[in-house]
Amino acid sequence: MVNRVIVGAHYGTRDWLAQRITAVVMAAYTLLFVALLLVTPKFDFAAWKALFSQGWMRLATFLFVVSVLLHAWVGMRDIWMDYVKPTGLRLSLQVLTILWLVALGGWAMQIIWRL
Repeated sequence: MVNRVIVGAHYGTRDWLAQRITAVVMAAYTLLFVALLLVTPKFDFAAWKALFSQGWMRLATFLFVVSVLLHAWVGMRDIWMDYVKPTGLRLSLQVLTILWLVALGGWAMQIIWRL
């Protein structure tokens, strides 16, 4: 009988699915946003503010931002795991990436709900 030693985090399928779902959300938001730009005859600051004052647009933008941040996290984490071999350096880079993405998410939420 052969005993197999399985090493690793075993999150490949979950991350593959997360990348695909977040990509679909980002693509859908981009298409929605481009369509809104095309159908709005005059897109000035007042129109921009009116668009983002609506709850559904803020929610869509929130989902877009969360998708971008999750997509970036999975991609950057995989880069750090694949190319940075010293464990301490890799962990430090992952923690800095998390902190940076959380800061960007907070900043984006402040911008979205300040309008």
